[in-house]
Amino acid sequence: MDETGKRKDGEAATLTAEALPATRGAVRVRTLLYLRWVAIVGQGLSLYVTEVLLKASLPLLECLSVIAAAGLMNLHLLLSRSRQDWLGRRTAATHLAFDILQVSALLHLTGGLTNPFAVIIIVPVTISATILPLRSTAILGALAIGSITALAFWHRPIPWPTPDGFELPRLYQGGLWVAIASATVFIGAYAWRVAAEARTMAAALSATKMALAREQQLSAVGGLAAAAAHELGSPLSTIAVVAKELSREVELDDPLRADIDLLVSEAARCRDILARLSEAPHDDQSGNVLDRPAVSALITELASEADLLPVPVSIVIEDDCEGSEPQLARTPELVHGIGNFIQNAAQFASGGVKLRLYWDREEVALAIDDDGPGFPPWMLAQLGEPYVSTRAGDGGHMGLGVFIATTLLSHSGGRVQFFNREEGGARVLITWERSRIELLRLRPNPAN
Repeated sequence: MDETGKRKDGEAATLTAEALPATRGAVRVRTLLYLRWVAIVGQGLSLYVTEVLLKASLPLLECLSVIAAAGLMNLHLLLSRSRQDWLGRRTAATHLAFDILQVSALLHLTGGLTNPFAVIIIVPVTISATILPLRSTAILGALAIGSITALAFWHRPIPWPTPDGFELPRLYQGGLWVAIASATVFIGAYAWRVAAEARTMAAALSATKMALAREQQLSAVGGLAAAAAHELGSPLSTIAVVAKELSREVELDDPLRADIDLLVSEAARCRDILARLSEAPHDDQSGNVLDRPAVSALITELASEADLLPVPVSIVIEDDCEGSEPQLARTPELVHGIGNFIQNAAQFASGGVKLRLYWDREEVALAIDDDGPGFPPWMLAQLGEPYVSTRAGDGGHMGLGVFIATTLLSHSGGRVQFFNREEGGARVLITWERSRIELLRLRPNPAN
């Protein structure tokens, strides 16, 4: 889990935001068509209200030509692409740039920045911020600001039903320019940030689901083994009976005697193996003690199962524990989450990892301490968020491990905190409400 700069990602962490179906292209054709048709209808309605109801004199033919250009662009897109297609980012940016220029041309004919609808020029930039990379959004924002700058100096006067017409003071127009330019930058940056976080979180949650599904599949192996043991028991018993009958009928000096004895012994061995497999936990309602081991037994098991631990891992039960030792359901969330933290601490410890257990009548706590370099101070506040890593891209690490483990443990009611110890090294502290974690039930096994 290299989000910490010292953690390893799981296999599911290979998923990135680009792999999600919603981000294969920038925007669907039907979405862009819909937005532009709405804009065209709104522009036409504004012309009607201004020309007919307000009796203002507009360059009607030129305005209609500009609106028609947007309509022709939509018709071209409709005829050349399927509504379900995804537009590439460059194509989408080109269409949004056209929208900025089209709105600018219409504003040029109807008063420039003195037109109350001048703020509409922000809309394409905002749309870009939600679907396009920051670079494309910045270019479109610069185009919009350049357009309003040109409109501040070159525009036709706004039609006004008075003999002397109407023109805002230059100072006020400058204020409008500052307001629209500031809104373009702020709204664009804010929308891009929110959309980027949403995409990142969607990808990270998908990776979490994949990791949980993998852990659930591993948990199902015990049930499948028990089912196989049950099904193979009868034919194996028949083989054992026949082998024993043959051993009684064949003389001791017969050449086949050694093979028959081997068959009997191997059948007995298979029976013992199947007997052990049939004892594996596979039923949520079985009540087998392995389904709900004591917390110390579960932590010991997870520590021993961690892959290729380079340092020793010790378990310490605090002396001031109160009450009986809690028993936890061996759920995939607990197995994956705690196992990842133990394994990652071991990978970056220099001498060893110490697991400290504490419980009382209200809570259960597990502290995972290592004597490694600890967490970088700047990263402590960000741990638990997706794609936080000092080794991004190194060896395929994506910075999802801590996020996945933290999310899975939160599903079991756990709270995960990260510290740097005063004596050196890192600490991951996981706490649960005892009443809640002891109520956790094992997931039904798909093998049953």
